[in-house]
Amino acid sequence: ASVIMADELAAEVDFFSIGTNDLTQYTLACDRQNPNLGRFADTHSPAVLRMITMATDAAHRHGIWCGICGELGTDLSLTDKFLRIGLDELSVSPTSVLPLRNAIRNH
Repeated sequence: ASVIMADELAAEVDFFSIGTNDLTQYTLACDRQNPNLGRFADTHSPAVLRMITMATDAAHRHGIWCGICGELGTDLSLTDKFLRIGLDELSVSPTSVLPLRNAIRNH
């Protein structure tokens, strides 16, 4: 629901930080902790990526930055996509900083 209201929210806040774990779970209506449903929690889902794009676009229209946190930021197969979306920040664990930095340099 927040993504749908992103333009209105962006007018009231200083930044967006998208929690990708929860976004994936709620967008796909799939509990990632449930072993019977985990296989349906596709982090590369076009729906999840479109939601990230929509929020980022709304943030930029209002002059604020947009970043992501959660496991998705460490997925190097998505780094190029995130850069094309225009995300301003990828928040990752310390052990993921160097591989991510290298992926961005090689972009």
